[in-house]
Amino acid sequence: MKTYRILIINPGSTSTKLSMFENERCLFTTDTFHDSSVLLTFPTINDQLDYRMAVVHQFLQERGIDLHGVDAIVGRGGGCYSILGGVYRIDDTLIEDTKACRGGLYHSSMLGVQMAKALHDEYGGEMLMMDPPVVDELCDLARVTGVRGVYRTAISHALNLKETARRHARSLGKRYEDCNLIVSHIDGGISVTAHCHGRMIDGNDAGGGEGPFTPTRIGSMAVTDVIGALGDRSPQELKKLCSQAGGLTSHFGTSNSDVIHAMVDRGEPHAVRVWQAMIYQVCKSIGSMAAVLEGKVDGIVLTGGLLRFDDVLGDIRRRCEWIAPVTAYPGEFEQEAMAAGAMRVLTGEEEALTYPGHPVWNGFDNERI
Repeated sequence: MKTYRILIINPGSTSTKLSMFENERCLFTTDTFHDSSVLLTFPTINDQLDYRMAVVHQFLQERGIDLHGVDAIVGRGGGCYSILGGVYRIDDTLIEDTKACRGGLYHSSMLGVQMAKALHDEYGGEMLMMDPPVVDELCDLARVTGVRGVYRTAISHALNLKETARRHARSLGKRYEDCNLIVSHIDGGISVTAHCHGRMIDGNDAGGGEGPFTPTRIGSMAVTDVIGALGDRSPQELKKLCSQAGGLTSHFGTSNSDVIHAMVDRGEPHAVRVWQAMIYQVCKSIGSMAAVLEGKVDGIVLTGGLLRFDDVLGDIRRRCEWIAPVTAYPGEFEQEAMAAGAMRVLTGEEEALTYPGHPVWNGFDNERI
C-alpha cells in the first residue's frame, strides 16, 4: 500500500494538538496548552488564528519537520451549519460559515479549518474535515423547547464521542449500530450524550454552555439567575462565559485542571466543593440520558482528559454504575479518527462529501404559525 502523510490539526478550548500520521500509524503528537487567561486577551476566537499558527510553525521548525508533499491536512471541524456525519472537503463556503458560527457554535474548533487552509496554502495536500461538533442526529423530541420557534441544537464532541462508542461496542463484541450507550467526553468542555443504535439522539449543547459546568463553560443556570446576576453583561461577555470564561475559570481565574486539582488534593475547601460539584453535575446528566434510552443501556462510556484524575472515574462509578457498567477511555481518539477518515478518502474507500451550506435540519414540516 502507498504510504500517505497526513497532518491532523485539532484546536481545543485549552490546547492545540498537532499529529502526523503515515497511513494510520502516528509518528508524533504534540499538545500545547493555552491558559484561558492568555486566550481571553483576544477579542474573538477567530483573532487567535495567528497566535495558534505561530505555535504550530514554532513546533515544526524546532522538530525540523518539512510538510512539503503532505497528502492530506485534516482540520477539526467547528461551527458551520449542522451536517450529517462523515468526511468533508474544506472549501471557501465551509471556512466562511465556520468563521461566522452559522451553526451556533462559538468554540475554538472553529479555527481547525482555518488552520488547515493556512497550511494547505503553504504546503499543498487535500484539505479535509470530519464529524464536526455540529453533527446533528437528534430525535425530534430532543429539539423542542418551551419557546415557540426556538429549538435545541446538537453541539458536542461528536468526533471523539462516536469513535469511542465504536471502540467500546467492539470490546463488547457488537457493532456500534447494535448498542445503546451513554457516552461522555470530560475535558475543557463536557458532552454527555445518548447513542441509540448508531445515532446520537440527545445530549447537552456543550458548545453553548448547557449541561455540567466545565473548566471553561458556565453550565446550565436558571434564566432568572442569568438575568439577575448577568443581565448587565454585553452579549460578547455572555458568550465568553458560555464557552471560555465560565466554570472553573470563573472560580479560579484559570482553566488549568492540574493546578486546580492540586488545590483539591491539598484539601482547600472551595476547590474541593467546586470540583466535586462539576462531577456531580456530570452524573446528573448521565442519569437524564438513561431516561432518554428508557433504561436500556449497554454501557456508560467515559472519555476525555480529566479522566487522568482518579476521583473523576471513582465518583461517576459510585453514583451511576447502578444504571450500567462504567468504562473509561482516558484521553481521546480524535486524532486517530481523523487520520482514519483521511485514509479512507485517500485510498478511494470513501468519497469525501461536499459541504451543503445549509443546516441538516431546519424545522418541522407540519408546523403552523
